[in-house]
Amino acid sequence: MSTTPVNVALYLQSEKRIARLTLILGALATVPIGWFYGLPWGAGILVGAMLAWFNFRWLRQGLDALITAATAQANRRNPRVPIATYFKALFRYGLIALAVYVIFKYLNVPILSMIFGLCALGAATMAVSVYEILHPQE
Repeated sequence: MSTTPVNVALYLQSEKRIARLTLILGALATVPIGWFYGLPWGAGILVGAMLAWFNFRWLRQGLDALITAATAQANRRNPRVPIATYFKALFRYGLIALAVYVIFKYLNVPILSMIFGLCALGAATMAVSVYEILHPQE
């Protein structure tokens, strides 16, 4: 096990880059998709990217709560995790699926475009990872 202290600020900076780039990539993809495939497809890409951003935020909040609970109870045999943490972890995908369904059903936005928009989080994560490899901070 390493005894070097972990620089948390570097990880927080990467998280901020991923969150910001998710929205930027979604917005940038909205324009050409909306131009070539129509406004509903462009709206679907943007909605999907925004849902991916919310998903990332909820995941981060859940993990932060889990880390806080585990750290506070480090010496306990059976640490307790707040119920809200489980709720966010379990219902995060359900809420996103419900939002996609409602937008698809009532606003007639193509579901495939929203799924492609959800991929903005993966694209942002890969881009930030490549950036981190090419520009090491430590």
